[in-house]
Amino acid sequence: MRQLSLFTAFLLLSSSGPVISQESDHVSSRANPLIEMHEARQSIFGLYAPANRTANRNPQGLPQKSQPELAKETLEIKDSDFLFNGNMESSMEQALPVWVEYVEAMVEAGATIRTHPTIVKAPKIADDYEAATRNIARQLDTGVAGIMFVTVESAQEVEHGLRAMRYKSKGGLRPDESVGNAPAYWGMSAEEYKDKADLWPVNPDGELINWTVVESAEGLENVREIAAVDGVGVLWPGAGTLRQLFSTENEQGERVTDEAAWENAIQKVLAACKEFDVPCGFPATTNDIEMRMAQGFTVFVMAWGENGFATIDMGKRESRGQVP
Repeated sequence: MRQLSLFTAFLLLSSSGPVISQESDHVSSRANPLIEMHEARQSIFGLYAPANRTANRNPQGLPQKSQPELAKETLEIKDSDFLFNGNMESSMEQALPVWVEYVEAMVEAGATIRTHPTIVKAPKIADDYEAATRNIARQLDTGVAGIMFVTVESAQEVEHGLRAMRYKSKGGLRPDESVGNAPAYWGMSAEEYKDKADLWPVNPDGELINWTVVESAEGLENVREIAAVDGVGVLWPGAGTLRQLFSTENEQGERVTDEAAWENAIQKVLAACKEFDVPCGFPATTNDIEMRMAQGFTVFVMAWGENGFATIDMGKRESRGQVP
C-alpha cells in the first residue's frame, strides 16, 4: 500500500486549491526540493544538463567547453527545477568520470542539491543485477537526488534497484561506508548524508527519489505490476524508444510510425500511474507540454536549449493557470 496518493492529490489540489509558487522564496526544509514539490502537488519541470557533443554528433566541430564553463552556463538558467543526465545508461565507465567532474565544477560554482537537484539514468538493471548494485552506489556517491531505471520490464527489476538505492543498515544493498563526494554536493557531513539519503516515499523522511521508465513491449505488458511497486517516485513512458517500437520501414525505405499505437502505449503508462497514484513523467516540448499537462502528466524533462527553456516557461505558466 502506498503511503501517499500523490497523483490523486495532485489532481484534487490543482482543481480546487492553491499550491506553493514555483517561483516563491520559500526555503525548503528538505535537502531534496523535488520531494517537497511532490508533497505540495506541484508540477515539476527540468532540463537535461548541458554537455559537450560527442564526435559523431558534432559534425561542425564546435569547440568543447570545460566543465567549469558548463557549470557556469547551468547556473545562468534560473527556472529549471532539476538537472538530468542520461549518458551513463549506455557508457557508465566513460560517462561517470565526466559527470563527476561536472558535479565538482557545480560545487565550485556554488550549486547544491537544494539549488540544482540532479537525476541520472542507470544502466539497465536486468542486464546484470550485481553490476546494477555497484553502479547505482557509484552514481549516488556523486550526490544525485535520484536515479532513473531504464527499460524496466518487471517489478523484480524495480525492487532490486530500489534496494540498491538504500543503505544496508536500512534494509538495502548500498554499502554503509559509501558516500563518495555526495556530502559535498548535499552541503552536509557524511553522517548527516547517510541519515538523510534514504528512499522516499518508502521512508517518508527520505531524500532520494526513483524514476522508472517503461519502454518495451514486455514493460507495457507488466506496467501495472511495475507501477504498484512501493518506492517508484515517478513512472515514465519512454516516448522516444516506444516510437521506435511502433515504427516500421515502408517500401521507400522511410520509417513510418503507427501514431495511434504509440499514443496508446503512452496512455497505458499514464493509466497505470493514475491507478496506483504515481506521478507520471514525459519528455515534453513546446508542441505538446500543454496537452500532456491536461492529460495528467506532472513531471517533465526538456532538452537543454531555447526550446527547452521555452517549454519550461510555457509549462509553468500553464501550471499557474490551473490553480485559481
